Parts: sequence; C-alpha cells; structure tokens
Amino acid sequence: MPDDPPAPDDIFSAFFLEVGILAQLSRALFSLRLPPGISVSQFTVLNHLVRVGDGGTPLQLARAFQVPKTSMTHSLTVLERHGLIRLAPNPLDGRSKFTFITAEGRAFLQASRAALAPDIRAMGDLFPASRLAGVLPTLTELRRILDAMRDDPSPDQT
Repeated sequence: MPDDPPAPDDIFSAFFLEVGILAQLSRALFSLRLPPGISVSQFTVLNHLVRVGDGGTPLQLARAFQVPKTSMTHSLTVLERHGLIRLAPNPLDGRSKFTFITAEGRAFLQASRAALAPDIRAMGDLFPASRLAGVLPTLTELRRILDAMRDDPSPDQT
C-alpha cells in the first residue's frame, strides 16, 4: 500500500546514508579552510582534547576515534611538530605518553573556526539554524547510543 509507513530498517538506512553524505561534504569543505599540512582528522583530535580534556594517551585517543594506534600516533606526531599539542611521558610507567593541547593549539582551533565562519553564515542563509537546533537533542541521544554500542558491540543490547 502506498500509505504504509516506511519500515524502521529503511528509515535507519536512509538516515545513515544522509549522515554519511553530510559528513563527507562537510569534511571536504572544512579541509579547504585548514592550513596545508593539517588534516580534518588532526583538527578533530584537537577538538576532542578541548571537549573531553587533556591527558589522554595515544591508545585512549585511538580507541575514542576507532582508528589504529599507528594512525593516531601519526596524527599526534604531526600536531606536535606544528606545536599544537605536547606529549609528556607518563610518570607512572615511563613508556606511555599523555597528550595536552597547547596555547597554540587552542589559538589554531579558534582561527580554523573563524576561517569556516563565512561558510557557516552562507549555510545559515540557506538553511535556518533554528531547524538544526530542533534536531540536535535527538542526534546527541543517538550518538550516545552508538557510543554505548561501540563499547558493547553485541547485537542483543539489554
């Protein structure tokens, strides 16, 4: 019947397809505004350090981003080379390191956001922010569910 509502699997599939496309388009736009030598992935590490706090180890960061430790180590090496983070030895074991964002890293985040501001304003002219504000709580809730599923990937969540 044409009036039957879409199946939940179809809704989720369509939703994740749109989210994936939005992620790709926004990453491409943002990468145009970053200085050469810094990737969107490296920028998101800085954002993460500001959002959740300093002091994470490369392994903790790799787990948070669901990337191999070697990939995270590469990103951290680039960020450290640019003076945007500081890696400090763990005083308890001397082998692992803690990650801290520097003042330069915080300034870099502000400058990067400022570089993207004209694009954000242009989007706001075409699509009102008030519509996004209405869906943000739903997206946040779904992100928390997906985070929990990442930690316990069993299909039969109880």
